[in-house]
Amino acid sequence: MNPEDKAVLQKVLKISKDNQEILEKLQRANRWSVVFKIIYWVFIILAAGGAYFAIKPYSDQLGDTYTGFKAELEGAHSVTNKIFGN
Repeated sequence: MNPEDKAVLQKVLKISKDNQEILEKLQRANRWSVVFKIIYWVFIILAAGGAYFAIKPYSDQLGDTYTGFKAELEGAHSVTNKIFGN
């Protein structure tokens, strides 16, 4: 093998090793990205569930208040019907 071919092959080998290192770093970064995306979405889902259970008593109370108010209005409507004879 002549010296020129050997020098070219050594350059190709060096470039190939550099490319391999870059590809390994990209693959590692991609894996970490997937892990952090999973953690992010799990956090979002858990936070939404926690918010639901934190707000649920207030929404139930509001629903009960609305039901009571509706019953009172229906009672008032029936009284006015009796008074005015409708």
